[in-house]
Amino acid sequence: MMLQTTVHVAALGRAQGRTEALWHAVELHRPVTEIDGACELTVCGSLARVTPEESWPRTGGDVCPACDALTA
Repeated sequence: MMLQTTVHVAALGRAQGRTEALWHAVELHRPVTEIDGACELTVCGSLARVTPEESWPRTGGDVCPACDALTA
């Protein structure tokens, strides 16, 4: 039997148009050390650059509401 835990890390999405950049959650299935700086698919389905130094869940008004709800 294999035990798998879900690890979420924070990722900062690009600002688009007049909106600010939002923090998203990325579900990792590999060690953080293997993240190469490329964009990753977020929990809500957008692309964002993972920031391993930042933890999830984030607080504040700049958090993606869909990622927040899906990881609750």
